[in-house]
Amino acid sequence: MALAADRNTPHVRGELESHPVKAATKIYGGSLVCLDAAGWAVPGAVATTLVALGRAEEQVDNTAGANGDLRVTVRRGRFRWKNSAAADAITRAEIGDDCYVVDDETVAKTSGGATRSLAGKIVDLDAQGVWVES
Repeated sequence: MALAADRNTPHVRGELESHPVKAATKIYGGSLVCLDAAGWAVPGAVATTLVALGRAEEQVDNTAGANGDLRVTVRRGRFRWKNSAAADAITRAEIGDDCYVVDDETVAKTSGGATRSLAGKIVDLDAQGVWVES
């Protein structure tokens, strides 16, 4: 049923999240973190089944662990990632468009022939990289 009056909608701030890390995985602090198809935190990489979350707040080394033995703290927001190269380099003309995960620090303007997952929205561009909202 649709609202017929104001509603006090519960919320959380939502900037920091904690996610269980995939087995045999190392996530570096400051890297682009994604969830894989099974819901485990992994570093950004070329894959079609990832969901980009944001930036890892610390390094988590679960290389000797099982799925979920360790958790990574992820911050949502706007982050500057490295720009891809050549034909996949993002320009100011792409501000407002989607961009795609290349690795745990790089984004591109295309899905690489449907091989990359969505990283987020391009919000700005400067000499150091691409600002992306995730």
